[in-house]
Amino acid sequence: MPSPILAPLLDFAGKLRFPQLFLLTGAIFVIDLLVPDMIPFVDEILLGLATLLLANLRRPPEN
Repeated sequence: MPSPILAPLLDFAGKLRFPQLFLLTGAIFVIDLLVPDMIPFVDEILLGLATLLLANLRRPPEN
């Protein structure tokens, strides 16, 4: 169960398609590498976004 802080972000990210979700995940990852612990719970955000990213790879295209 996502925390109340992460739930809105994961809901928003769940509506994104693959390219936008990939860019969002990559941007947060690069920010986390450059400035560690700048954003609280960034590791949990990255895990949630990576899960959504992998789920989008397996989702059939919508017609």
